[in-house]
Parts: sequence; structure tokens; C-alpha cells
Amino acid sequence: MTNSVTQLYEDGLKRYDAGEKPETLIPDFKKICDRAPKNASVWTSLSWLYLLAGKPNAAFKAAQKSVKLDSSAPQAKVNLAVAMLTLDKKGIRGHIESVQQIIGLDQEIRDNVFENIEDGLTRKPNWKELERVKKWLET
Repeated sequence: MTNSVTQLYEDGLKRYDAGEKPETLIPDFKKICDRAPKNASVWTSLSWLYLLAGKPNAAFKAAQKSVKLDSSAPQAKVNLAVAMLTLDKKGIRGHIESVQQIIGLDQEIRDNVFENIEDGLTRKPNWKELERVKKWLET
């Protein structure tokens, strides 16, 4: 990412952390994805925002791009699994098993994934699909 794209991304994350609504952040993150189309992290963030905003089709597409760019990114796979559950798609198990393997090897990554899940459940209480993924990952 160029410095300006990096700065836009960091600014977007700060706004998210400050509690800004996903719906207002999505257009900015889409622009960042347009400027850095091969950055998996940006696509992962966009897919998460779409999930929080209740747009599972868009979240699914963004998460697919992120996983394609970085097949070892656990948060992208979590997002993809949540979108797939929401859309009643098949093939979730492989993504969950992959995340389980990754978080089983690295406590810091595990902590990060579960912090993100808790953040999602705080922002969107009673999020059944995310609760289900969390339960699978805890086993």
C-alpha cells in the first residue's frame, strides 16, 4: 500500500475503533480496496463492515477476495464462514478447520480472532452466525 492508502486505512480503523457505524465507513473502505486491490487486510475489513451492516452477499464477495489473496488469514476465513452461514452456503467446515489450526499454533493470533469476535458481538448483539462460529472455534 502506498502511504496515502495506508493512512486512509489507519484512519478508517481509528474511526471504527471510535464507534463509527459500519454504514458510514463502507464507502471509504471500498475506495481503499479500489486503490489497493491486492491487499487482503483491506478486503477483510470491508467484509467485516458489510457483515455488521447486514449485507451478507457483499461480505461474502469481499471475504472471498481476501481469502484468495491470503489463504492463511484467519479473520478473513472467519468473515467468510459467517457470511456463508448467513447465506446458507455449503463448505464452511474447511474454513473453520483452517482457522482452528492457525489459532492453535499462535496464541496472539487466537487472542486477536476472539477479540474481533467479541467486538462483533458487542456491536451486533445476538449475532447468531458469529456466535456459532465462536462456539466452533472454542472446541
